[in-house]
Parts: sequence; structure tokens; C-alpha cells
Amino acid sequence: MRLAPSPTGTLHIGTARTAVFNWLFARHCGGSFLLRIEDTDRERSKPEYTANILEGLQWLGLDWDGEPVIQSQRLEQHRAAIQRLLDSGHAYRCYASEEELAAMREQQAASKQAPRYDNRHRDLSPEQEAAYVAEGRQPVVRFRIDDARTITWTDLVRGEMRWSGADLGGDMVIARRAPADRIGDPLYNLVVVVDDAAMAISHVIRGEDHIANTAKQLLLYEALGAEPPVFAHTPLILNQEGKKLSKRDGVTSISDFRAMGYTAAALANYMTLLGWSPPEGMGERFSLKEAAAVFGFERVNRAGARFDWDKLNWLNGQVLREQGPESLREQLAPLWAARGWGLADGANPVHADPAWQRQLTELLGPSLTLLADGVEQAEPFFTTPELNDAARAQLEAAGAGAAVTALLERLPEGELDADQAQALLGEAATAAGVKKGVVMKSVRAALLGSLQGPDLLATWLLLHRSGDDRARLARCR
Repeated sequence: MRLAPSPTGTLHIGTARTAVFNWLFARHCGGSFLLRIEDTDRERSKPEYTANILEGLQWLGLDWDGEPVIQSQRLEQHRAAIQRLLDSGHAYRCYASEEELAAMREQQAASKQAPRYDNRHRDLSPEQEAAYVAEGRQPVVRFRIDDARTITWTDLVRGEMRWSGADLGGDMVIARRAPADRIGDPLYNLVVVVDDAAMAISHVIRGEDHIANTAKQLLLYEALGAEPPVFAHTPLILNQEGKKLSKRDGVTSISDFRAMGYTAAALANYMTLLGWSPPEGMGERFSLKEAAAVFGFERVNRAGARFDWDKLNWLNGQVLREQGPESLREQLAPLWAARGWGLADGANPVHADPAWQRQLTELLGPSLTLLADGVEQAEPFFTTPELNDAARAQLEAAGAGAAVTALLERLPEGELDADQAQALLGEAATAAGVKKGVVMKSVRAALLGSLQGPDLLATWLLLHRSGDDRARLARCR
């Protein structure tokens, strides 16, 4: 099995899902998962995209076997294969100009015909070819496709497949324009076949949008005398409108998902579910290793898989809650540090204490959906929050100021435990002549600037340990 991404952009979730299925099948069968960087598009391929792809696969836990194959380094092998096809008569040089081809397509559109090359230069005589060369025309190389041919294969997802040669758009270009005594840059369908054969790829697992390419490539395998691999065409990832997921739908890059605070485990888990149904009793939360043990294409759906943000969020929350507080703290601490919390000059040294951070993580962990939530929800513990309208109204309510004052008068300078805190709340309520609930709401408003937040006692004890509670309570008397 192989993954063959093109470094013309960042790692897309569609490519990543293809990588997941390839990895799962390879590990299930005890085979090899190989990586090939298809960088023959010289204008659009960039080293930073290659780096992004490699980093994204590693982050997701999709380790590959051996060194990645760099397709552009195999140019001579690709050209040699094209020369073989020219020599055997399976390919020929086509001198049709871009203007002639454009006119042909316009005429087809006017006649409401499907666009296709009309094979006009398939059988040029040596004299005709010489005349075109004398004009200075540079030919492409085209592979002959017999319109009467029916291409068949057994697809692991879709079963028996049949494709008519007449529906492949005429003889296909396999090399770009170049002087007639040279072979131009080889194109996708040719290089994929040559490289898959050279790498002894047994299975090609890719999206259903490649089905037409498969029909063309099978003809190339045959012409080159190579054994074709087994194909599996997986369903596309769709948006909520049932259309192919694209950049217009927002986040589609794995690095973007990572920046939003999704975990690798949750994203890999979710991508496995995009088109594959786990066996009964397995549930929807599992690791890649657990999925690999039972993965097979008999459970891959033919219909497109709609992207469901709610399910991804649920899975991410499950993963975060499965982690121990120290593991979660190690992931959140760099995000907190990036905000300058605990590390900036003049910062409270307690905020940088791993033990205090771990207690904060234990407090926030059950409510997190994204890692980014652990930054937003942690902010009131590192910086004094402004009072929102609800908190201000609470602190202006009858008896609230007296209750907070009474609490401050009894607040110890040293350690404070949960039993002491509960007792202090009761004493402050009695002293102010209000219900205990009024004191608790007022304390929450003073400490967090909001009436919403995690457990009050745990919040208060954490802020007391960092020495931040007294000043926050005092500003609200």
C-alpha cells in the first residue's frame, strides 16, 4: 500500500483519510505502508508543503515504512517508459496546437458534445510530421485509447467495474510539449503507473474521484507489460450540503485542525469513521491500533461520508477526558506559556508551578472539547478578569457586598482547605444576613468575573493557592 500526496498544498483531510485507510489495511495485513511524494508539478510543488505533509502524518501517528520516494528524482525512468510506448506504437507525438485544440472544444460545446480529443494526429505520415516540425511545432506525447475497448476490474469497495474506452476523452497526453527529438515532462497517469510498478505496490487505495484514472492506468499497465495492483476507491468526504468538502467549507487542512485544538487521536479516530463502519460492539471511540486489528474493505461504504463537526467534537472531548491530568497539562502548558502566563516578567511564580497547573487541568479537564478550550477557560486563573454584566449585577445585589466583606475579614493568609472554605461561606452568610447561595454567587462573580464556571470551591482553593483570591474579592466590596 502507498500514499502518494502531491506537495502543492498542505495536508488535506481527504488525503489524510486516504492515508488512514492505507495505513489500517497495511497494518491489518502485515504489509508495508509506503510514502511517495509526487512533486512532478514543478510550478506548484513547494518544500514547505512536503514538510507539512510529513509532519501531519507523523502527528496523526501514521508511520510509514522505509524512506519516502521522491517522484521528481525518477524522471529518467518515466521518460524511458514513454519511449518504450512510442517504440511499441502504443503512443505517438501529437502536434495539434493549443489554438486548434481550443477551437475543437468550442465546436464540441456548441454541438453539446462531451469534450474529448478527436485523435486527429494519431496516424500522421512521416511527411506530415516533418512538416509540423519544420513549422516549429512542439508535440505532446499521447497514449492510444481504443474507443471500442471495455476496461474491467474488481474494486474492493465497489465490486465489478466496467469502463468504456469511448468515455475516457480520447487519446490521453502522457508527456508535455517538447521539441520533437525530446520527451517533455511526464504527466500524472504515466508516472503513477511506472512508480507503482517499480515499488511493487499491491493495493492502490484512493478516492472515488480517481475511478476514471484507474481505467486509463490499467491500459498503461497492460501496454508496459506490468502487473496491475488491486484497487479500492473510497467514498468522498462531503460537506453538510452533500457536496465534496473543499476549502470553501472552511477548515480542511490537518494543520488547521491541529491549531484549533483537536487531538491527533480524535482526528485519526474520526477519519476512520468517514466511510468505514466498525464491527458491532466496537463502538465509535477506538485507537488506530484497535481499528487496524479489524479493518477491512467489506465495511467501507460506497456512499459519500458527510463531515460531522458534532461527532468530531464529541470524540475530541472523549480523548481529552481519557488522558491523565499530567498528560493534558503537558499539552496545555505550552499554550498557556504562549500567552505569557506564568513565564512573563513579573508573572505570579505559582502559575508556572507544574503542581498548580496540574490542579488547574484537573478542574478544567471534564469540560473541555478542544485543547483551545483549555486556554480560554484557564485565562481567569492567570489574569484578573473584568466583571461581565451578570457578575456586576450580582455584586450590586442586596447583601452581596456585606457578604464579601465578611468573607474577607475571615479569610486566612495561609492554607485553606475545602472544609474551611465551606465553613467560611456559611459564616459570611450569617454575618451578612443572607442565604449561603447569595454568598456563593457573589464569590464566583468576584473571582471569575462571571456567574458561569467550574466548581466554585475548587476554583477558590486554586486561586487561594496562587494568592489571587484576596485582591479579586477586595475589589468587589
